[in-house]
Amino acid sequence: MQPMTLGTLHEWQRHYQNDPDSVRATLTALLDGLPKHDTAWIYLPGAEGLAPQLAELARRLADLGGDPLSLPLYGIPFAVKDNIDVAGWPTSAACPDFVYQAERDAEVVARLRACGAIVIGKTNLDQFATGLVGTRSPYGAVPNSFNPAYVSGGSSSGSASVVARALVPFALGTDTAGSGRVPAGFNNIVGLKPTKGWLSTSGVVPACRLQDCVSIFALTVDDAQRIAHLAGGYDKNDAYSRGNPHTAPAAMPAAPRFAVPQRLEFFGDRHSEQAFRQALRQLEASGATLESIDFAPFAQLAEQLYCAAWVAERTVGIGDRLQTNPDSLDPVVRAIVANGFNFSACDAWRAEYLRAELAQTINRALAGYHALVVPTSPTIRTLEEMKQEPVRYNSQFGTYTNFVNLADLCALALPSFLRDDGLPAGITLIAPAWHDHALADFGRRWQQALGLTLGATGRPLPPPDAGLPAAPAHQVRVAVVGAHLSGMPLNFQLTDRNGVLVEKTQTARQYRLYALANTQPPKPGLVKTDDGGFIEVELWDIPLARFGEFVAEIPAPLGIGTLTLADGRHVKGFICEPEALRNAKDITAYGGWRNYMAAIPK
Repeated sequence: MQPMTLGTLHEWQRHYQNDPDSVRATLTALLDGLPKHDTAWIYLPGAEGLAPQLAELARRLADLGGDPLSLPLYGIPFAVKDNIDVAGWPTSAACPDFVYQAERDAEVVARLRACGAIVIGKTNLDQFATGLVGTRSPYGAVPNSFNPAYVSGGSSSGSASVVARALVPFALGTDTAGSGRVPAGFNNIVGLKPTKGWLSTSGVVPACRLQDCVSIFALTVDDAQRIAHLAGGYDKNDAYSRGNPHTAPAAMPAAPRFAVPQRLEFFGDRHSEQAFRQALRQLEASGATLESIDFAPFAQLAEQLYCAAWVAERTVGIGDRLQTNPDSLDPVVRAIVANGFNFSACDAWRAEYLRAELAQTINRALAGYHALVVPTSPTIRTLEEMKQEPVRYNSQFGTYTNFVNLADLCALALPSFLRDDGLPAGITLIAPAWHDHALADFGRRWQQALGLTLGATGRPLPPPDAGLPAAPAHQVRVAVVGAHLSGMPLNFQLTDRNGVLVEKTQTARQYRLYALANTQPPKPGLVKTDDGGFIEVELWDIPLARFGEFVAEIPAPLGIGTLTLADGRHVKGFICEPEALRNAKDITAYGGWRNYMAAIPK
């Protein structure tokens, strides 16, 4: 299998499983086959430049006993936006006057390389990550992967482009105002904008350091989430890194409740509006409930990023270049960043107070919803149009993105129905911080339901991996058997703690179920025996930090132990003290608490 026929992580992994010694030949062929004069790339090392990484990979593999399966990303190539450091390579932030040789990998790059991945090149961007267009670079504008007359979106234009064309299975970008989402929407790929602080920004050239995120582009939600898990985690060297509190849900229910802006703005673009309306109909058809909410506070916060003192943070990031060599900057970028000098320290504090107030209002508005659904961008423009109105059209692209980091939200840009003119028009799900897993859970279902082709490749979406998923990280999977079942009186103790129903199944055939005496509400007791039956249970995932609260509410004679399921899995679940069975009724023959309760005369 040639590199250009490989797309997803699974395809790359299968390739190396069949031929584990082909890493050098495969990656050399990949580099040799890349299009010439491709503005998506700023730096490509060539085959010789890959040698240090390949030598390092060989050492890692030897230390692990020579088994490629011990490295989850063994030999898999990826691209890195050129404001993220790769050791020994130049970092330009799309400004030739700024270029320096990176002494060490950015933390996210180091973590991915430790998993066996290989950086294949550095990608183009709107200079200093200032823009959502993909045209503000002295290295050339990056065209849209579907129609080169249109913009690719920015600032992570190159990273999105190379993923859309399956030149690499994933790429790193950054996202401050939408740079990890708008290019995904314009190129029919997945753009994961994680919770701030989950992925370290050590070794990233800052745009707005308080708001910057490293983002991930991939062809599938599965791949984006997998890379986030491998690249993410607390970094003591990043002052803005933070640990996951383990309180958020890991999934969404089958019928989620979504908020949608009451007034949708498409700036006259009927193609984008039609595509988004079609997406809303699909959401409703899949079982989601859609409710309109006031978008005014979201829009007000979005305006702050460039029209208030927050722009001064970009001025700080560029340093004294505005005074010493202003001509080295893209004219539009220079004009935007120079506005930072117009604000005082007092203005900055006022801007922060307003940000906090609006963020609180926004998070209150989203309470009770599983996510906010918006168009990734309300419109798209041609390269020629951007030349005429570079600031106004850029601002339009950020209508549904600029507020996200300021409000401490996470977001997932998803491919959606193509516009009538054949251009992509994605949707984005936005949720509170640390709800990344829940967004990915729904995004995975959304991709499978639509069955769209991958990026700009025309290749079909591969089927989902077979088998039942294990409990996600930072979640506890619990089997409930009685009053905590869906629709039962104590089910709220799960849902109030962001518990999510995973599946309905049965215990192994070695349990007996009893109706306990004198319990309110009525409860069963489950006991392991040598002579039992299959008992119906529901499996729920509870955030790790909420599990203790849940257990604390369980009264005697019940407790939590480890249950064996019919398929041999082991999960936490309800058990009962044998003493309580003296006056209890054996109801094993009913096969579960729900059947028993239904049989009781009302």
